[in-house]
Amino acid sequence: MLFRKLGMALVFGSFCMASWAQKGETVKIAWIDPLSGLMAPVGSNQLKTLQYLAEEYNKGNAAGVKFEIIGLDNKLSPAESLNQLKSAMDQGVRYITQGNGSSVAGALVDAINKHNERNPGKEIIFLNHSAVDPDLTNSKCSYWHFRFDADTSMKMEAMSTFIKDMPDVKKIYLLNQNYSHGQQVAKYAKETLARKRPDIQIVGEDLHPLAQVRDFAPYIAKIKASGADSVITGNWGSDLALLVKAANEAGYTGRFFTYYTGVTGTPTALGQGAAGRVYQVSYAHYNMTGPMVKYRDGFKAKFNDDLYTGSMISIFDLLTGAMAQAKSTDPVKVAAAMHGYKFKGFNGDMEMRKYDH
Repeated sequence: MLFRKLGMALVFGSFCMASWAQKGETVKIAWIDPLSGLMAPVGSNQLKTLQYLAEEYNKGNAAGVKFEIIGLDNKLSPAESLNQLKSAMDQGVRYITQGNGSSVAGALVDAINKHNERNPGKEIIFLNHSAVDPDLTNSKCSYWHFRFDADTSMKMEAMSTFIKDMPDVKKIYLLNQNYSHGQQVAKYAKETLARKRPDIQIVGEDLHPLAQVRDFAPYIAKIKASGADSVITGNWGSDLALLVKAANEAGYTGRFFTYYTGVTGTPTALGQGAAGRVYQVSYAHYNMTGPMVKYRDGFKAKFNDDLYTGSMISIFDLLTGAMAQAKSTDPVKVAAAMHGYKFKGFNGDMEMRKYDH
């Protein structure tokens, strides 16, 4: 887990004869996420983000390496992700990245652990840009898995601290996707609110299928009937955009406390009426100064879209720094250098914590 010291309001690269990363050496990173189905817009934006950042870091970085991005559509399926992992390995890739769906991340962690144990000298590193199941750095902790986002429980600690100081929030409805992340959003919302604001009532709770619901009107009807003044949701992509659309159409004017409002499609669905009633807990936002400005503006100019997966910036910062320190692109040496590595990130001082591995 990447640790950030800031407040919140909320590869198989070609192995060279020498033991150090040769200037101009190519490091392949396979991106395994959805490019089809309801979550395709999210995946498309993130693949473009990774490719854009690779181009930027190819202009110059501490390790002197070049990055090549290979995009692989996993259809948001753990089984298809394992097929694409094999495809990546067949192409000589030693570094993979994924982030949409913790169920997918869990399957990849298991497969990579087994592969690395059985194939010494051909190890693979998993760079997790957004899958936030806390178990990935706890009960399912892996030496080869590096997460660049705060997990579900961390974000809920921040969100509940923010809600604690909002006396008008009295009745909350929990609506989330029915997989590990959504289940844990609900779990940690109840735990943290009971501790910080025991007077708040949880007036309803629903879990719905991931990336399958096209009409959220029945859920909004239940929310309105419950008397909830606020909704907590970890939904993302189409599951959040369509939820907000249904809320607007039904005239629901309560607050939304979210994790992923900034993701492609959701700001448009929110419209002007969302001002002052939609909140997001995040490690990045569009009013940030510093390095994010350069990447934000450059991405917007090139794609007319928003760069919101800032964790990918951290991936390149950490990889290039660790490769320079290890004097190698070999995943074994790079993984060792990444553990405990500290660097100046786009949103503050960062450290890849050793005890998450």
